[in-house]
Amino acid sequence: MLHVDLDQFIAAVEVLRHPELAGKPIIVGGRGDPTERAVVSTASYEARAFGVGSGMPLRIAARKAPDAVLLPVDADAYTAASHDVMATLKEQPGAVVQVLGWDEAFIGIATGDPEAYARDIQRAVLERTRLHCSVGIGDTLVRAKVATGFGKPRGVFRLTEANWIEVMGDRPTIDLWGVGAKVSRRLAALGITTVSELAAADNEPLIAEFGPKMGPWYGQLGRGEGAREVDDTPWVARGHSRETTYQTDLVTPAEVEEAARELVARVQEDIEAEARPVVGLTLKVRYAPFSTKVFTKKIPETADAGVVLERAMELVGRIDANRPIRLLGFRAEMAMPDDARGGHTPTRSGW
Repeated sequence: MLHVDLDQFIAAVEVLRHPELAGKPIIVGGRGDPTERAVVSTASYEARAFGVGSGMPLRIAARKAPDAVLLPVDADAYTAASHDVMATLKEQPGAVVQVLGWDEAFIGIATGDPEAYARDIQRAVLERTRLHCSVGIGDTLVRAKVATGFGKPRGVFRLTEANWIEVMGDRPTIDLWGVGAKVSRRLAALGITTVSELAAADNEPLIAEFGPKMGPWYGQLGRGEGAREVDDTPWVARGHSRETTYQTDLVTPAEVEEAARELVARVQEDIEAEARPVVGLTLKVRYAPFSTKVFTKKIPETADAGVVLERAMELVGRIDANRPIRLLGFRAEMAMPDDARGGHTPTRSGW
């Protein structure tokens, strides 16, 4: 199987739109204004050389790369480019395509020469979209996904059971797909700092730390094991969400209520076309200067917008009225069709 990942996708799309930016450090985020509260959505390789990375506050990114070109996020442009890429992948002979997001997908293939197939994909994507991609080859989804990182940019790399420990064994656990900073710190507290140590770890301490499901899963991840089939079942969003970072803190109950109602209305517009009832709500609150709380509520299935708003405002009532707010986010979870493969959909701003 293959994992295809577009190289610096958002920045690359912007270069296609603005050819004069080729070779320059580019930072995309928010409205492109470093004086506003916003984070980096992506940075070109040239900007990354200055230490700029996704999720970094835009003002810090601008400070690290003072000569960078800052651009606003244009989700519609990236969606259109992604559509062309995914259409190209699905047209490849014998390809079973599982789309993961704007810029990446798994491809199931039956060929004795996956490297040649990968190069054919790279050529096809480049010819149709003028975008470059990297391709990972693996005997599991995990290994294919991790392999792509070794192929970047514009390359092809293969990871299998035969070379997994040789390539990954000495690397820190955070280099694994699915292991973030918090999990890697919890693993380190167990004396597990490298992939090979995680691969050899007993299940008991992992279960004690992470639970009966996730504990063994992390051990499996350390060995590069997991699913070996690409699932092209139509993807259906479990929910839709929106969030807004406010340039001036919300400090009064009236300001908070007005902002929350606006977010709920935007999410309801997103889910209206789905024709599926809402079954759960989530409210994300970021207090100034930077502490985050998340409130959730399961609700009886309903397609009534008035009921959704009423239940959402109950969550708003749990906000600490004495603390200024710099960000609000709202998410509505929907009932899933029986035959759907579902997942979370990020907001336009990255939640």
